[in-house]
Amino acid sequence: MNNVKMVYFEQEDILHLIIADGLESGSIELTPYITIELNERNEIIGIEILQARQFIRDVIVGSLKLPDLPTAYILPYGVNVTLPVSQAMAV
Repeated sequence: MNNVKMVYFEQEDILHLIIADGLESGSIELTPYITIELNERNEIIGIEILQARQFIRDVIVGSLKLPDLPTAYILPYGVNVTLPVSQAMAV
């Protein structure tokens, strides 16, 4: 688990964090908007966040006590980012 990849699908407003390679064999719905994806050994390989703009605005930006920001500037279309695990976990 050296790199976490983050992919945003603008039309669906879904943020997908790919934590490890592998096939998804199961999932756990944490909330109606957040699903943890598991491999055959029940290890976390991904996280899917529905209504991602709202999630980012409410949870991440809100916790930073920043002024209101337009969500278009937070996560623009087509963002594909690879972060070291230490940075990704800080998100």
